[in-house]
Amino acid sequence: MRLYSRSTIAREATSASLECSTVAMSAGAPSYLALYRSGELAERAARALELLAAPCRVCPRECSVDRLADEPGLCRIGRYALVASHFPHFGEENCLRGWNGSGTIFFAGCNLRCVFCQNFDVSWKVQGREAPPARLAAMMLELQEIGCHNINWVTPEHVVPQILEALPIAVDAGLRLPIVYNTSAYDSPDSLSLMGGIVDVYMPDLKLVGSERTRRYLGKREYFEVASRNVLEMQRQVGDLILDERGLAQRGLIVRHLVMPGLLDETEAVLRFVAEHLGPGTYVNLMGQYYPAGKTERHPEIDRHPHAEELVRAYEIADELGLRRLDERSRRQTLGVA
Repeated sequence: MRLYSRSTIAREATSASLECSTVAMSAGAPSYLALYRSGELAERAARALELLAAPCRVCPRECSVDRLADEPGLCRIGRYALVASHFPHFGEENCLRGWNGSGTIFFAGCNLRCVFCQNFDVSWKVQGREAPPARLAAMMLELQEIGCHNINWVTPEHVVPQILEALPIAVDAGLRLPIVYNTSAYDSPDSLSLMGGIVDVYMPDLKLVGSERTRRYLGKREYFEVASRNVLEMQRQVGDLILDERGLAQRGLIVRHLVMPGLLDETEAVLRFVAEHLGPGTYVNLMGQYYPAGKTERHPEIDRHPHAEELVRAYEIADELGLRRLDERSRRQTLGVA
């Protein structure tokens, strides 16, 4: 487990200027508090646990296993979530990290098999500590106590029931932070329905569009068909990104896309979908930090860093498509602009 001291947080805060395009908004209560008070949050947790029973229906894989009986699915996770780490993350978007960090909880395992996975040890090798509900709730509360601005669930697609089982415990003990759902977008409709009114900020990573490439690189031919439908539902639930007067994300959608070597046509297809179906006001983070990882040695065409010209062209495509809310910190870091 990685934790930051308060002195470390203070040092990081000096460099964390808030550069997101701010839409003024008064800080409000997180969405899930009303559901907690009405008792619906506990009811949703109970319904979510039913999805773990054979055949598991938590994600689109729909494994035939009984995860309630601790039988691992294709995600390699059984009854309880495994957490690889939880800590204040200062590498997220400025409107998430603020000056105290985004309270990230990295879940081990994954329902995709991305050969280029940038978190290979966590997702493929399933390195993590078992986190029953009380322990997972304690992690959320610890991040709040440290001063994080939100709770950021990273790779939650396959552990939605476990998260919802822990959330009422955390709320009962005082959790009051906005929830960020940081996902590959390969979620089930049931999971997203359960998360409606709970998640404040959805942050899907739209990867690739072409079915042959999604089969080869992600392990699922129908990835984009599922992911695009889900992102539309996420936007329906929370709308475009809204920031408070401090520049911190309060509610809405952030779309991420990792620019990959030799796949600018995929970048264009993803950005065109965003522009045409989500709208030019969608907040987009074009990420340029791809590096060869996982099993890319078996795929020499992506076994390199993107060239500088490819990264420049990715931003040109976004501009040409009229996308006007691009993450400026990523743009500067990617393009080397002061």
